[in-house]
This record gives sequence, structure tokens and C-alpha cells, in this order.
Amino acid sequence: MSNSTEKTILEQLSRVKQASRLLTRLSDDGINRLILELADLLDQETQNLIAANKLDLARMDPSNPKYDRLLLNEKRIAGMSADLRKVASLPSPLNQILEDRYLPNNLKLIRKSVPLGVIGIIFESRPNVTIDVFALCLKSGNASVLKGSRDAWDSNQFIHSLIQKVLRTAGLEDVCYLAPADRESLPVILNAVGLIDVVIPRGSQGLIDAVRKEARIPVIETGAGIVHTYVDAALDRDMARRVITNAKARRVSVCNALDTLIIHRSVVHELPYLLEELGKKHQVTVYADEDSYSALNGLYSGQLIPAAESDFGVEFLDYKLAVKTVATLDEALDHIARFSSRHSEAVLTADQEAANRFIEGVDAAVVYVNASTAFTDGGEFGLGAEIGISTQKLHARGPMALRELTSYQWVIQGTGQIRA
Repeated sequence: MSNSTEKTILEQLSRVKQASRLLTRLSDDGINRLILELADLLDQETQNLIAANKLDLARMDPSNPKYDRLLLNEKRIAGMSADLRKVASLPSPLNQILEDRYLPNNLKLIRKSVPLGVIGIIFESRPNVTIDVFALCLKSGNASVLKGSRDAWDSNQFIHSLIQKVLRTAGLEDVCYLAPADRESLPVILNAVGLIDVVIPRGSQGLIDAVRKEARIPVIETGAGIVHTYVDAALDRDMARRVITNAKARRVSVCNALDTLIIHRSVVHELPYLLEELGKKHQVTVYADEDSYSALNGLYSGQLIPAAESDFGVEFLDYKLAVKTVATLDEALDHIARFSSRHSEAVLTADQEAANRFIEGVDAAVVYVNASTAFTDGGEFGLGAEIGISTQKLHARGPMALRELTSYQWVIQGTGQIRA
């Protein structure tokens, strides 16, 4: 990257930082009005956005798992505008009194929620993220720096133009910056100490690892989901089949999709029934360990491949599934501990004691009992939308929405007290 380009990005980041202070002057009603105006504008510009999205799609092979993430259509855009209206309807996360008490010397301590400041979001392929993260940042009083991938450049540019059109009416166009899609711009963002308060990568494990390695500003890790579902010996076969099918095939390109099915050896003979729909209807390729391969061989209609060690711990984002056989619940937990990304993990069992042991023994942001992992989503959790799914333990964990985009501030009120 040329020095002049780097200088241009840094100058823009400086303007974002300065503009972030203006957001503290906006009322919640004022913020909601801007979000609703954007929802209306998105509805009006649906066909133009689809046209911009087609330019991106034309550059990608439809067989690429990312193609579905990139695709925008009328239904998905209507969902984006509905999410905007949902965010506008939510209570403000700002200026919430988290603590209010007096010290023995009669000093009053108040702890209240405040914005993080400037949030950088690094994301891949999915242009709907541009809308979601902007709305959540604005609602929580934060300015945003958006760095999308080259895959979605035309879609992101068009969406950002709508955002700018709405912000311009309030003199706030600098509170949302769309950085160049080139990889060379990423180090500038990740080293913007004093200009960006926190950066959130949302995408593949490779992206997250790169951001964590290069960033000199705080990072909240989100995105990569290596998701397991354990089928226990106490099996409800119809329920398990329904949940497994949904978790794997509902939408394979998202981070909450099932990657590895772990099954107790005592019920491994049920695999042909449990995976029947995945094979017949969805043609899911199964990478099966020795016991599960024996159970499925000749009885599974999809492609069946003997599993290698490298097939476990993979986020497939495709019609692919690894199967691991275990002798005990503890062995299942050991396998998950080794390969999990700490995103979403599930147990399917009719034994409540086994369910409780799984909950206590698994380390994940979201843990399911007898339900599909497809529900790991900010919208499904009633959060309006999400910045991403945090897989770490500091500050935020699981679906990140408005509350997770705030910090807090101590306010001390006195009557002239001094410390001895």
C-alpha cells in the first residue's frame, strides 16, 4: 500500500474518532429515527441492491460455499430491513444504572453503561453484516469502521451509500466508514491505536487468527464455529433425526451449522435412520470413523468416506459431516474439548443426568440440550441482530448485540469529601 493511501485511511479514521463524540449528543429517539429511515430506504432500493449484489455474485463460482452467504434476494433484504426496525424498537443500552450505592464517607458511587467508542468490524462475504453491525453500533452510541471482503465489495459499497445518505441528514456521515476491501488496508486498521477502540473479526478461523496475530488494538473473537452434536445412549431416535437434519442442512454456510456428529457406540446402528434424510435429500458427504462407517456402509445414500484425523475439527460450511463414535459421555466431552472452537455444542438425550453432565463438562458459549444448534443467532435470541458470536470469555460471550457493545463508567458524587 502506498504511503498516500495509508495516510488517507488514517485521516478518515481520525474523522470517525472525532465524529464518535457527536453521538453522545443524540437522543435515543434521534438514533431510532435514523435507523428507521435506513429501513425505509433499504425497502425502496431493494432492486438496486440486488443489481449491485449480482456484480459480486458474477465473480464467484456458485459451487463455492460462500456463494450462499454472499447472495441477496428480496426475502433476505426484507429480513435486513425488518432487523433494522427490530433494533430501533429495542431499549437503549446506554446510560443504564448498573450500580448505585454509598460509601461509609457518604460518597455516592454510580456505575452506568457507556459506548465503547469506535468499533472496527472485519468480515467476509456476507453483505447483510454491513447493515446489522452499523445499526447495532449506532443504537449503542458507537461509530463504526467496516472492512468487508473483496467478494462483497459492490454490495457493501451500495449499502454504505444508503447509510451515508441517512447519516448526512443529521451531519453524521463520518460515524460510519467503509474501508477499502484490499488486504493491504487491514494492517492500517489493526494498528490504529488511539483511533479504534476495539476490533471484531467475523469470518473464518484464518481471518480471526490473522487479526489476533496482527492487531495492536483490543480484539473480540467471533465467528468460527466448529460445532458438535453428541447423540447419547438414551436415544429418542425421531427427535434426534429431526434435530441432526436441521442442524446440518438448514443452511450449511453459517457458523452454527453442525460439523461433527458424535454418537454413543451402543446406538451407532441407528445411524442409517438418523442420517437418512441428509443422504437422500441433501446428499451430504459423510466422513465416518471405523465403527460409524461399518454401520452406514451400504445403507447410506450419500457419499461415504472413511474419516481421517484431519476430518475432525473442521468448519465445513458445506454439505459435509464428520461422524465420531465414542464409548462414553466423557469420551465425547474429551473429543469436543480437543476440536471445539467453543461456539455451540449440543447433546441429544432422554437422560437428564447425562444432559446435566454434558452442560457442566462442555466449554462453549452456547450449549444445547435436545435442540438444533441453528438457533445460535442474535435475532433468534431476541437481540434484534448480532455483531457476531463471541467464542472468548472476556467482556462478551455468545451472540453479541447491544449490551455487549457497551462498557461502563464510574460516576462519583460527593459533598466535598477528601481522602485522609
